[in-house]
Amino acid sequence: MQEKLQSERLGTEPIPKLLRNLSVPAVIGMFVMALYNVIDTIFISYAVGISAVAGLTISFPVLMIIMAISAAIGVGGASVISRKLGAKKIGEANQVFGNIITMILFISLIGFIGGFTLLKPTLVLFGATSDILNYAYEYMFPLMLGTFFFSFGFSTNSIVRSEGNAKFAMNLMIISSVLNIILDAIFILGFGMGIRGAAYATLLAQAVIAIITLQYFLSGKSSLSITVTTLKPKFIIMKEVLSVGLPAFMQQAAGSIMMISINAMLIRFGTEFHVGLYGIIQRISMLMLMPLLGIMQGMQPIIGYNLGANNFSRLKQTVLLGLKVATLLATAIFLIMMSFPKLFITIFSSDPTVIDSGTDAIRILFAASFFIGVPIVCGGIFQALGKVKEALILSMSRQFLFLIPLVLILPHFIGVNGVWMAFPISDALAFFLSGFLLYRNRKLILHEDEIQEVVPFEGKVSTTSQ
Repeated sequence: MQEKLQSERLGTEPIPKLLRNLSVPAVIGMFVMALYNVIDTIFISYAVGISAVAGLTISFPVLMIIMAISAAIGVGGASVISRKLGAKKIGEANQVFGNIITMILFISLIGFIGGFTLLKPTLVLFGATSDILNYAYEYMFPLMLGTFFFSFGFSTNSIVRSEGNAKFAMNLMIISSVLNIILDAIFILGFGMGIRGAAYATLLAQAVIAIITLQYFLSGKSSLSITVTTLKPKFIIMKEVLSVGLPAFMQQAAGSIMMISINAMLIRFGTEFHVGLYGIIQRISMLMLMPLLGIMQGMQPIIGYNLGANNFSRLKQTVLLGLKVATLLATAIFLIMMSFPKLFITIFSSDPTVIDSGTDAIRILFAASFFIGVPIVCGGIFQALGKVKEALILSMSRQFLFLIPLVLILPHFIGVNGVWMAFPISDALAFFLSGFLLYRNRKLILHEDEIQEVVPFEGKVSTTSQ
């Protein structure tokens, strides 16, 4: 009965209602989750200073690498699981889930060891100067020791959504964020622990979420179950999960490389001040992008389930509605950021220099933000369809193919503003690439007179006419 409640509604409820029910919790949960990053930065900025924010920004690419691997496992696994549930292959779905847990345990062990052996050299490699290295290390070391909590929570949240239980996934993110904010206040302001207090707050919050999530799967509330036999590694399952999740990994990994490149160019053509300034603007960007990411995540289980169920009318309706909503949201983001940039900066700092420089940077960064909805949603569409090549191209396009080269080139001609200018140019290029890939795959998305057969554990889709 629970299995029906969690997954079968993906093939029966009206698409607008279903997309709203799955997206809104994801938006709320991710918004609250982004909010704790914002509040982290606010506490650190006021309690320690802009140099500590720069240290936080330098350390963030390391955390993004962990998140990239977790995203590959979680998003890839969620896509495979939703298609298995749609095809009524519950046993195979449980096998996939068990192998996901095994992969998480392996990654966690590597992260734990890396915290003792590779962290400080990595931070120096990523651009940490002598002034900000200690800040970066104090923040990342506790988090590396707790890699399991991050990986498990990040990966399994996607799995929970894959079976249609978006409300629980939202609650997990809300609990994590609220708890993190409370612990931030206690450790940073109450105990005066500075940036290390922010790390402890994050680690404890993630540990609580890991326990709650594990209890959810063990209690029978999920459509999925964990057994010793499903934990046994199977290469063919892991291969499909990682191949489908590769675009998510590349997107997160490209984000890490992007931040390393940005930090390096800001230090070279500016100072640590500009690195701290970018750290503030990045938190604002994360907050603004949450609704778009929520729409993408709400669409994915619907698309994957109905692909597995050969229900292409619902698949088409989901894609078109998601693209429309994403475009409207992206336009709203553009209008807000062009109208009130100073308001957002003043939340983080009362320093006139930070406010003036940040206001100018925001207007440049978000100059083409009305383009960003389509590329974000399209990446999620192709992941849910199991179209690995297209999803990989999109996941790499804005950051790796466009943004990073522009970040490395433009500052040589126009200084620090070249870093900011790289963003709107990349947004426009990614939009046009997304449109091209949608057009190339229009038959799969728009034609209802074709049957797609999902090949088990291979991540491939074959097409035959009815």
